[in-house]
Parts: sequence; structure tokens; C-alpha cells
Amino acid sequence: MITFHGATDIGKRRSLNEDAVLAAEGLFIVCDGMGGHKAGEVASRLGIDAIARFIERSAEDAEITWPFGFLTRMSFDANRLRNAIKLANGAILRKAASSNEFAGMGTTVAAMLVPANRPQATYAAVGDSRMYLVRGGAIHQLTSDDSWGNLSWKADAVDELTRAAMQHVLTKALGASPTLDFDVKVQDLVNKDVVLLCSDGLTNMVPDPRILEIVSSHGADLEGACRGLIVEANEQGGRDNISVVLVRYTS
Repeated sequence: MITFHGATDIGKRRSLNEDAVLAAEGLFIVCDGMGGHKAGEVASRLGIDAIARFIERSAEDAEITWPFGFLTRMSFDANRLRNAIKLANGAILRKAASSNEFAGMGTTVAAMLVPANRPQATYAAVGDSRMYLVRGGAIHQLTSDDSWGNLSWKADAVDELTRAAMQHVLTKALGASPTLDFDVKVQDLVNKDVVLLCSDGLTNMVPDPRILEIVSSHGADLEGACRGLIVEANEQGGRDNISVVLVRYTS
């Protein structure tokens, strides 16, 4: 059985919430938008809507066209998620090109499919929205941030001041480029596993051990855990919008 809950909060410093979340039967998404006045809000919502639309269509239509191809080395769900995210990228690029108001907008994404008939999560992320697995009293980061700080550099290529200033600058986002490469991965689930999808408004404020403590303390109360994570991020400064989705598998 899969239970879930999602929530988003404006935080304490921003005048607008540019995050968007979706927690629905089998599909879970967090998007963190960026851009000019209200453009980030538009980008994150476009990302959610485009992904959800293709996931829904591909579940209902056996003869659907795969706009970015069907890779036989990947599962059906992995192909669905891959095509959906690439379609979202194109939708955001087209919207950005339609008006100066939206020029340069983009969004991160963390997205996951969990079918009703098997304990398996298919997931992907672009940007610095993250996914974690909470299992057996430990927390494991499933995704890797697409950020400047995670690039491989020769020891003397970049000074520490530059590295510190640039470490959170994104190297990938939906809407940044017509070509978008990312990994789609699969995680088997066991009884009482909890998967967390979140924006950096949580992870920049709350360290992983504290995230684990809050999620674990609430057990099956996912709504309470989401609320606890948001409260903690705000208590630590709330410098950004905060979005969390929790998904729990029970065998």
C-alpha cells in the first residue's frame, strides 16, 4: 500500500511561492521555479502540468506516440518519465520564448512514479530539488544536485572563494536548453520505506540528520511529518520557498 502527502510553503523571506508540488495516485513531483516577476511560478506549474499530462496519457493509450523515442534498455515507466520531463522542458522553453515577461525562466524537478501493483519507484531529478530514501533508521540521498559545486575540477582550477560563491549555481534546469540529459533510476521498496521529494528550501535550511529525525518521529503520519519539516525550515530562517512530498510504502 502506498500513502502520501505533499505541502508547499512560501517561507519567511520570499514574496511569492515559485514552488509547485503534485502528490497523486502513483505520481509525485516537486518543482522549484526561477525567473523574473512571477515567471518562476509559471515555469514550475508548467513543469508539473506537462509531466502529469503525459503520464496520464501514456497510462491510458497503448498506441501513444513517444516524442523522444522509446528506449528498450529502460522500463516502460522509465520511458514514460523520461518523455514526460523532456516534454516539460520543451513546454517551458516555448513559453519563455513567447514573451519578454517569461524570458529566461526555468524550474528544477524531482519526479517519481510508483505503480499500484509492485513495490518499485522510478525516479528522476534535474537541478537541485532532491529525493531521499528513509529506511531502517537511516536516510540516503537518491539524487545528485546538478550544481556547479558538484562538477569535477582539477585541484588548482578554481580558488576556494569562487567555489564557495558558485557552489549552488545550477548546471541544469528545465527551460535552460533544448537538449536535456538526465538519469532515470529505479529503487525497489521494502516495508515502511519513506521517500522524500523536496526543494532546496528544505535542504539548505535543515541538515539530513534532522530531516531523518522529523520524518521518523511521525511514523505513518505523513501530513504531520510534512508540516514538521516546513516548520523546521522556517525556524532555521525560511530563506526560500519550502516544498515536501512524502511517500510511504507498506507491504
